[in-house]
Amino acid sequence: MPQQNDQTGIDEAIVSAILSARIRPGTRLGESEVASLFGVSRTRVREAMMRLEQRGIVKVSPRRGWFVVEPSAEEAMMVYAARRVIEAGLLRSMEALTEGGRDTLHAHLAEEKLAIAAGDRQRLTCLMGDFHIRIAELSGNTILVEILRDLTARTILISLIYQSDFHAMQSHLGHCRIAAAMEEGDFLKAAELSVEHLDEVETGLDLTRRPDPLADLRHSLSLPPQNAAASSNAPGNAKP
Repeated sequence: MPQQNDQTGIDEAIVSAILSARIRPGTRLGESEVASLFGVSRTRVREAMMRLEQRGIVKVSPRRGWFVVEPSAEEAMMVYAARRVIEAGLLRSMEALTEGGRDTLHAHLAEEKLAIAAGDRQRLTCLMGDFHIRIAELSGNTILVEILRDLTARTILISLIYQSDFHAMQSHLGHCRIAAAMEEGDFLKAAELSVEHLDEVETGLDLTRRPDPLADLRHSLSLPPQNAAASSNAPGNAKP
């Protein structure tokens, strides 16, 4: 990560890493390490972390430091509820899609399709979230863009914990339907489709899953995931 001295450089680097699924829920963000990477003081890092804490992106643990949040099931439902209200309201407020806006959506959907064909899940995760941010950008409302970036980052953290299956094509087709309605100038329909799309994504979450506190060590030791290990040790799965 390159050194940056901009006040918001640390904030946005961490949010961008979450949006591209390069940082996982529960990742520790050591003040000394981050300060060294950015060439700034620990005080500057602490200020950045406090701003991210207010945005619901990180949290502090006494005597342990700063960590990327691991959203609870209740928080996951609230995030999706907030996104439904904001994104539907945003689309209902739009009146036209410019030719440039149309080209932006077409280019983005083409990228999604290529990533699906390549089976690039990390790239897909980034693109699936970016689609909604692109719509906010097309609205021209910079405040909504900032809000949706944070909500999308939290959604990605939620998916990394609770999404047991990744239905990329289903999400892509949902995006295509929203874009088509926007091109037709039917923003009320686009708003309804956005709510349906978010409903489908939320329904695909397994909110009974819990974060595995030993996930990193488990991966380092090449041990099976927590759920798989539990399943193989279940009474009904005992080998003869």
